Amino acid sequence: MKLIVAIIQPDKLDEVHRSLIDAEIFRITVSRVTGHGRQEDPEIYRGNEVRPGLIPKVRLEIAVNDAFVEPTVEAILAAARHGEGEIGDGKIFILPLEEVIRIRTGERGGTAI
Repeated sequence: MKLIVAIIQPDKLDEVHRSLIDAEIFRITVSRVTGHGRQEDPEIYRGNEVRPGLIPKVRLEIAVNDAFVEPTVEAILAAARHGEGEIGDGKIFILPLEEVIRIRTGERGGTAI
């Protein structure tokens, strides 16, 4: 089992969601977050260096069984990229998922996903 965390641009959320559904990935968690990567360089304003503020992003968290890791990653890559790719398109992190427990039934492991 893996936990896939993707940070994407807010304007790509609908496209990524559709792409995941097309890949038969239905269970996702979406959070609005802010962050900063390499999108902007510091600006000079009235002689002072001004650091850019935090930029709105969307964080997707998707718990999947091992067989669904690549289809999930491919679906996100296909939909989250702007054109040929731009700075700020986002990142995908794949983390090991030690245990999953469904609260309602107490089920554990891959069947709980």
